[in-house]
Amino acid sequence: MAQIDNYRNKLNSERKKLADLRKTLANEQKTSAQQQKKISDARSAILQTNSQSTIKSKNNDIERASKVLASSQDKIARIETQIADLEKEIANVEKNFRNEESKIAKKTEAEENKRLKESKRRADEMEKTLARQKKLQDQLQKDVTQLKKIPNKITVLFLASNPIDTMQLRLDEEVHAIQEKIRLSDYRDSIKFESRWAVRPSNILQAINETNPTVIHFSGHGTEEGDLVLQNPDGSTKLVTKEAMSATISTLSSTIRLVVFNACFSKPQAVSVIRHIESAIGMTDSIGDEAAQIFAAQLYSSIGFGHSLENSFRQAKAALMLENIPEDNTPQLFVREDIDGNNIILVQPQGDSYR
Repeated sequence: MAQIDNYRNKLNSERKKLADLRKTLANEQKTSAQQQKKISDARSAILQTNSQSTIKSKNNDIERASKVLASSQDKIARIETQIADLEKEIANVEKNFRNEESKIAKKTEAEENKRLKESKRRADEMEKTLARQKKLQDQLQKDVTQLKKIPNKITVLFLASNPIDTMQLRLDEEVHAIQEKIRLSDYRDSIKFESRWAVRPSNILQAINETNPTVIHFSGHGTEEGDLVLQNPDGSTKLVTKEAMSATISTLSSTIRLVVFNACFSKPQAVSVIRHIESAIGMTDSIGDEAAQIFAAQLYSSIGFGHSLENSFRQAKAALMLENIPEDNTPQLFVREDIDGNNIILVQPQGDSYR
């Protein structure tokens, strides 16, 4: 506890004692006055009577009252001494309290002056930093034309969700297959692959804002009603409707050109989102784990070789047929009415432009 708090507490305590003593003194003074009145009344009665019995009784009253009065006056004297001593003690504590207050005020003032000096130093440093940044910005502006030599690039955002209360999928194998196919493609350096795992609804906007993707890839489960299966914080199932997903996509970056729903019964999701973007892929029925992996891996491989989205989709379906997996009709490509899927080329060599 700070010293000033000790002084404050002691002042409060001593002042309470002083108030109690003054109350006791007032009571004792009242008692003394009462006894003096009794003595005075008894003496008056003696002067007004010739009765010896009355005179004797009143003398007895005077004797008793005198004893009480003497005791009360002794108490009054002691209390007054205690009050005087206590007032001196309070005055001393108040002096110490004021001195401590003065010390704290000086210390506070010194700290404030130090803070102001530090704020000024930081402001000066910030001004210098802004000047340096201005020079860097000017230099970067001179080099901006060099950026045109960089090949067109896209970001694929892979969003995975496999709640603990659903059948466990080999989503890591799907990611591995996609990354391997991209690595073997001609324009692998033009594709940046980002992944987010155990995705909750609240993670979607954050991940998209962080990565600014060209392609969003949902991998996991879907329901027969067309809902996506994401996760709650405890790992359990959280359903996301097509309406919610469509509303989400409508608020996001204009760089999104394709959304792949690699989940069972996700056709309604794909149909819903193409109102806001160029294209989407959804599943018309349930799809097996192996089929989902092969389809996705070949889709991004073909995109990585510079093929159009329409051709890449057809090659991904052909990959299922080559593996004798009878689910080649499950994936379905949806393209906005004013766009031809053959004209959607997501990855191009340096020097080309998006169509």
